[in-house]
Formats: sequence, C-alpha cells, structure tokens
Amino acid sequence: MFKFLKDKIKQSISKITKRIDTEAPTEEVAAEEVKEQIKEEPKRKETPVYEETEVEEKKEETEKQGFFSRLKESFKRKGEVVQEEKEIIEEEKKVEEEAEEKEKIEAPFEKEVEEAVKEEVEKELEEERAEKEKEIEVIEKGEKHKKKEKSKIVEEEKPRKEEIKEEIKEVEEKYEELKEEVPVQIKKEELVEEEKSQPEPEKKGFFQKLKQTITTKKINEAQFEDIFYDLELALLENNVALEVIEKIKDDLKLGIVDKPLPRSRIEDIIENTLKDSIKGLFIKNRFDILGKLKENKKRPYVICFVGINGSGKTTTIAKIAHMLKNNGFSVILAAADTFRAAAIQQLQHHGDKLNVKVIKHDYGSDPAAVAFDAIKHASAKGSDVVLIDTAGRMHSNANLRDEMKKIIRVAKPDLKIFVGEAITGNDCVEQAKEFNNAIDIDGIILSKTDVDEKGGAAVSVSYVTKKPIIYIGTGQEYKDLKEFDDSIVMNSLGFD
Repeated sequence: MFKFLKDKIKQSISKITKRIDTEAPTEEVAAEEVKEQIKEEPKRKETPVYEETEVEEKKEETEKQGFFSRLKESFKRKGEVVQEEKEIIEEEKKVEEEAEEKEKIEAPFEKEVEEAVKEEVEKELEEERAEKEKEIEVIEKGEKHKKKEKSKIVEEEKPRKEEIKEEIKEVEEKYEELKEEVPVQIKKEELVEEEKSQPEPEKKGFFQKLKQTITTKKINEAQFEDIFYDLELALLENNVALEVIEKIKDDLKLGIVDKPLPRSRIEDIIENTLKDSIKGLFIKNRFDILGKLKENKKRPYVICFVGINGSGKTTTIAKIAHMLKNNGFSVILAAADTFRAAAIQQLQHHGDKLNVKVIKHDYGSDPAAVAFDAIKHASAKGSDVVLIDTAGRMHSNANLRDEMKKIIRVAKPDLKIFVGEAITGNDCVEQAKEFNNAIDIDGIILSKTDVDEKGGAAVSVSYVTKKPIIYIGTGQEYKDLKEFDDSIVMNSLGFD
C-alpha cells in the first residue's frame, strides 16, 4: 500500500540531503567567512541606529535658497493671510445685518406668542401637578404595605442568615487550611535570583566558530525553495492535495531554514520533520461507530452513505452491516438508489447473503420516501440501525445535490458518511470537499486502499475536509474493512 509515494519520498529526502551537504563551504572558505564576521562585529556596535544623511541634505537645500527669496515668500504668505481675514470680517458684517433686519420684522409678533405659550404652559403644569399628587398618594399607600411585608420577611429570614454565616465561617477555615498546605504563588524575588545565578552564554572564539561552520550547514530560504522542488514534484505526482503540500513545505521550512544542521544528521532531521508534518494531517479524535451506537440509546440509529458512481458505496454498506451484525446489532437496509440500473438488485443480493431485511420501491421512485419507509419499518420492528444507500452523484451536479439534501431532510440521519475511492487521488479529495459543503458529512470511508500505490487521497482528505477517516476498505470480502489509524499510513510510507 502506498509503495510509489513511499519510494518517491525516500528519493527526495536523499536528494535534499546530498544537495545541502555538497553546498557546504570548504575549511578555507569557512575560515574567511568567520574572519569577516568577527571584523564586522565591532563596526555593528559603533554604527548608530539612525543616520543623519537626510538631515544634512535638507540643510544644504535650505542654505542654497537666498535671503531675498525667503523674504519674498514670507511677504506673500502674510498678504494671503491678511486677505483671508478681510473676507471673514466682511462675511461677519453681512450676517449681523441680516440678523438685525429679522429682529425688526419679528419683534411685534413675539409678545403675542410669548403670552399664548405662557397660558398653555401654566395649564399643562396644573394638570401635571394634579396627576403627580394622585401618584404620590398611591405610592405612599404602596410603601406602607411594602414596609409591613418587609418586616415580616426579615423576621422569617433571621434564622437562615445565621445558618449562612456559620457556613461561610466553615468555608473560610477550610480555605486557610488549604492555603497553608499549597503554595499559591512563587515569590518574584526568588525568580530574579535564579535568573541572576544562571551563567551567561559563553562567547565563541575564532576556532569554535570555524569548527561549527565546518561541521554544520545552514541553508537560507532561497536555497530551500530550490531544494524543496524535488519533494514537491514527488508529492504532486502522487496526487497529494496542494493545501497539504503547502503545510508540509511550511513545516519543513521551520525545521531546517537558517538553522545549523549537523552534517551527520541532516537526513534524520529532514525525515523526522516530514514525519511530524504528515502525522499532523489527520484528525486526532478516534471515530468509533460501535461506541457511538452503544452510547446513543436512540433507535433506530440512522446512517446515510453518499458518494459518486462506482466508489464502492453499496459494497461498503454491506461490510458495515456485516460488522454491526457480528457485534449484536439488528440492521435494516434502505435501497434509496432508485436511479442506477441494478442498484436495488445489488443491495438485495447483499441483504440475502447477510440475512438482512431490505426496504425498496420501484425504480424511479422518490429516494426520500424509501428512506422514510425504512426508518418507519425499523421503528415498528425494534431494529437498531438503518443503513441508507443513496444514488451515486457527481459532486458538480446541482440537481442531484438538491435531491441528496432532500433525503437528509426527510431521514434526519445520525451520521452522514462519504465513501470515496482512494485510487482516484485528488478527485476523491475534491469530491469529499464538495459533499461536505453540501450536507456537512461526519466522516469518510476510503475504499480500495489495498490497490492504491500512491496514497494521495489517504494523506490529504482528512486535512482538507477537517473530517476523520473512519474505515478503509482493504478487499472485496465483508471482513475486509479496517478501522483507520494514522499509523497505517505512516507505516505504509516507511515512517515506522
């Protein structure tokens, strides 16, 4: 399994190691580099943080300007300011004149308006006073009643208050005991003393720096981009998704760029970094269908399977039914693929071999109705699990996606599982992503992993969809269903 990808990764690692090692400097070149570094160190200390070149240039430019030109500019600015002030004064005069004219026109009517407003205000005030007096009377009566009620409550709650005080005292006593046993905070002074007591890092001399330069190798980002090309090509050839390649590239860059790599351990460092990066591609939480069935008491427990044509969906459903029966669960199969010729007969064939009931309608029937009838039948018979087989549909077909969404709305499955062929590589990853966007799948089953030499889908699909791989199909028999573990992929790629 994944033999082709395994070989390509090994070849790429050895190529990267050789290129890093061959680009290392000789002893003479390394010695010259170290000498130059030591010469430049005092210069770096002496050079100021800022430079005064820009200030000097500006100063020279200002000196070039003559006295009369600067004087001319200042008079020009003053003239502009005086002109602006004159315009502002004229505008203010106009505004004042307009205001005086308005006052003359409106003066006779102001007194009449004021008297009318006063009368209305006085009436409103009298009405408000009357209403307020009534409100005050009501409030006073209510307050008297509240005081009586409060006094009763206070008397009733006195014993409970005493009990609460005693409980608080007990809690405080326990807290004091715990405080003495457990240190709450480390003293700041102790930390400072510890830092002071630590010896300062020893400065490396000429021969130490020379030794480090010869026995180790550093590569910069530009060199890394060139070196990573071989590995990137190998991953692309094996159908690894671009998102995954970018992650591996970033992880490897962090591990080896601008870091001293011991010549004897370059290959090990690259291999270990690559191993950790690939291991981080998988969802860590273990997805256990049998465990979920035991925890969830809902019956029937409904699982819906989706995927494209020919992905091994029906055979995978039969394998799941076989596994559930062997673990003591009763199963009903729903033949909701009413579109593909012979799909119902294929599921019925598996049902007869496993001695499992199959609920089916005629071809062309509504698949959502088949799923609904299967759930009703399972509920009436007390069956534990319903497995729904849906028609294969391309992830790009909008009409078939809508039909699939209808099945999900009607059946309300507890689990939605995407079944994809491992050997289709990037196509499988893209399909899983689109099905996930459409119905939010819960997990993935990869079929035909036993004949997958490249392994691109197995490496990529979980990382891209952020959903776990639940099982992998390893053959055509009912027992050929293996619970997924990332160690399967790591071992197949040679990372033991």
